[in-house]
Amino acid sequence: MKSFYYFIGAGLSILLSIYIFIFGKGSSHELIAIFVGLWAPTIICLGIFNTLLGIHDEMCCAHKRIEEKQGCSHER
Repeated sequence: MKSFYYFIGAGLSILLSIYIFIFGKGSSHELIAIFVGLWAPTIICLGIFNTLLGIHDEMCCAHKRIEEKQGCSHER
């Protein structure tokens, strides 16, 4: 998943939190708004983690290719 989508999700979480905090009618709408707002950093961290996993996979594949090339040159 592209990291752009994670930032959109975090932005929507913040906007929803602000909306609930200002226009909420329930007795605990402030607490619900804070809970929804706390999802924004979680979503961003998930996007960062996913990006780092992608980088790690690319580095592992590159390392394997380098090892295969070195193994073939030692056999000759």
